[in-house]
Amino acid sequence: MIAIHTQNRSGIRFSRTLLEKIKKTIRTAVEAEYPNHTFELNIFFCDDETIRSYNREYRGVDRATDVLSFPMFDFGTPELPALLGDIVLSVPRAQAQAEEYGHSFEREMCFLAAHAALHLIGYDHENEDERAQMETRQREVLSALGIER
Repeated sequence: MIAIHTQNRSGIRFSRTLLEKIKKTIRTAVEAEYPNHTFELNIFFCDDETIRSYNREYRGVDRATDVLSFPMFDFGTPELPALLGDIVLSVPRAQAQAEEYGHSFEREMCFLAAHAALHLIGYDHENEDERAQMETRQREVLSALGIER
């Protein structure tokens, strides 16, 4: 089970249906690999300037990005409910990328949610092998939910 807490400070409203799809995407990504764990996580939907400040403070990169993940959990204790981590997602950046890549806003938001969730459970893309593995999992999660380009 995964409890997901959200806060939207992006200045952009989006539907409850989309929010539920984002949550389902995250649950699908995490529960496939950790079905016996009980987690909580937070998603903070923000604007470009806010995510830029997080990126600058925590990664030393002074520019806006689409999504950041802050993992917090040790996976060795599945019987204990625990905070999996935090996701910070720039809604304006997601809108721009959806247009740039030629797919829906819904698909971009769910893609970023899957990407962030996989980071929370340990996936990375620092080298080509890790990147390929993470990209495969992202496609599998979205495909399982019928979210295609």
